[in-house]
Amino acid sequence: MNKLQIYLASVIMVGFILVPVYVSVSGDTYALILFGRILVFALAALGLNLALGYGGMISLGHAMYIGLGAYSVAIMSSLGWHAGWLHLLVTLLVTAVVATLLGWVALRTRNIAFIMITLAFAQLFYFVFMGLENFGGDDGMTLDSASDFGSLTGNPYALYWATAFAVIVATLVLSRLVASRFGLVLRATMVNEQRVNAVGTASLPYRLVAYVISAELCALAGYFLVNLTGFVSPAYMAWTVSGELIVMVLLGGLGTVFGPVIGATALLLVEEILKSHIEHWPLVLGPAIVLMVVFLRKGLWGLLSVHKESANTLEAK
Repeated sequence: MNKLQIYLASVIMVGFILVPVYVSVSGDTYALILFGRILVFALAALGLNLALGYGGMISLGHAMYIGLGAYSVAIMSSLGWHAGWLHLLVTLLVTAVVATLLGWVALRTRNIAFIMITLAFAQLFYFVFMGLENFGGDDGMTLDSASDFGSLTGNPYALYWATAFAVIVATLVLSRLVASRFGLVLRATMVNEQRVNAVGTASLPYRLVAYVISAELCALAGYFLVNLTGFVSPAYMAWTVSGELIVMVLLGGLGTVFGPVIGATALLLVEEILKSHIEHWPLVLGPAIVLMVVFLRKGLWGLLSVHKESANTLEAK
């Protein structure tokens, strides 16, 4: 990221962090829920961007990991296990196992085949949880008790700040990761995987690790989402949710570190505004997104790099 992008990213995250202060002064508790949801999907979009933007893995199954994270918490809570760290550990372990097994199969394919395999597995889990009547089935289930972190349990401000902290840490870690040798190899596999293998670097382990990390971030988003809403249903795993994540990544800027956060924020805020003013708001939002994706190839966040390049060109002249 250039200096302007770093500055704006810092300002935006400070704005997110200060939302609870605004809520405590104004009493507008809905703002905390809205921006908490934005942070949750920003975290999931960051995860998907690692696979899609840097690895070229077009997945229609990442919503499955959001659902797995949410259900891990809800099911453990219903069984009487409320410890927050245990919820987090089980969420990450379950997701790691599922993502590794699925990735090992799916990553041996590319393009349409990869898309269809991720979609098929996502639909499989979707219908499995639809049939689990003991855990709500199609109606979903209410969280018995929020993840227990002592005196912070059930504190909406603590949950919000924890989610914001997770987004900040994920952004910083991913920025270092994609700038490392790992990120270089991952981007190379997106361009020409056969050439990477030909020079003696096995591409599959790199792509698999990226896919698992991507899935873990989505599961972590699910962990926060169920604690935020107190509810989980198979709808969290629907392929349409995966589609929304892809739109967030494209809208913010594919293959940019902070772009997914911008994309999630823009999409959910515009959606919220349109809902309150237009009855058939999807008819407006859909074409608008298509136009933005078509004409803003680098996304909203990419506009800043374009502006910077233009400024440097003018200075050079």
